[in-house]
Amino acid sequence: MAKSVVGVDFTSTAVRAVEVSDPDRKPTVLRYFELPLPAGAVSRGEVIETNTVAQALKQLWARGGFKSKDVVLGMGNQRVLARDMTVPKAPLRRIREALPFEVQDMLPVPVADALLDFYPVSESQGEHGPVVHGLLIAAVKAAVLGNVAATEKAGLNTVDVDLIPFALTRALVSRQGVAGTVALVDIGANTTTVVIARDGVPQFVRIIPTGGDDITHALRAGLETDLLSAERVKRALGLATTVASQEEQAAVEVIYRVALEQLTSLRNTVSYFANTRPDDPVEQLVVSGGGALLPGLLAALGEMTRLPVALGDPFANIAIARSADEQNLRQQGTTFAVAFGLAVGSAA
Repeated sequence: MAKSVVGVDFTSTAVRAVEVSDPDRKPTVLRYFELPLPAGAVSRGEVIETNTVAQALKQLWARGGFKSKDVVLGMGNQRVLARDMTVPKAPLRRIREALPFEVQDMLPVPVADALLDFYPVSESQGEHGPVVHGLLIAAVKAAVLGNVAATEKAGLNTVDVDLIPFALTRALVSRQGVAGTVALVDIGANTTTVVIARDGVPQFVRIIPTGGDDITHALRAGLETDLLSAERVKRALGLATTVASQEEQAAVEVIYRVALEQLTSLRNTVSYFANTRPDDPVEQLVVSGGGALLPGLLAALGEMTRLPVALGDPFANIAIARSADEQNLRQQGTTFAVAFGLAVGSAA
């Protein structure tokens, strides 16, 4: 039987996992599950309470029926830097070995406290010879090791740690065969990830420190209610154009105020890419994550950017085993995009 691996996605509100067999050739989804996390256990993708998260992982494995203990974790918050970088052409191993001596001025922390990688995108002829254009990836070491520690305490084996934007690209563009230049927007609870890919290859990454929870917290304050009630109001009304009461009107005004700030930030991010690469215009937007399910959001984003917008489906062309509830996965698949993308990148 083909070996399986589990992609694990930590968010501020839940931990999600997808188990995939034969991830590098013919991936099949075997199992998936999610569990809510106590407030404060994870912050913006970083494990804060190791014991709490380890216990949640043990419950996740038991209730989700996961068989493999090999896991791939994702990183993608404000403590992960992804920036354009051009270096003299050399074997990738040598480029990576030289990074600590070349990037200190680009990092917010000392080199010794960071994990570094280089993702090549293209090659060209520079002033002094051939060069490689790519993305510098730098993550705060303590944040990565903290997540790994939680999985180890749960009895799991971390086989890789990957960048969430790369996982999203695999799940929603590369494996879907989407050609051209596409902007992926994954809206989580506290973080929004934007990755622009050309023919399945990431060209540009930005991580924005806002998400769906910003709207929930604004509703809690504006309506003077609790978080659970605010979340229900958000999901029910969204960016509604008609309301039935003054209470609903007050809620919708709060939602529009916060959502407009977030949508403006997304539009500015896409515009920045377009301005720096005028010969490579973004042709469409693909949106994923729990925040993408806010009623009216896709239409508003399309109107603001004047681009076609679609809800991403990571499982559109993927086999799903009988051990998984296919109908349910199809309905909420966008929330599992990161976990799936991490699993299918385990051999990369």
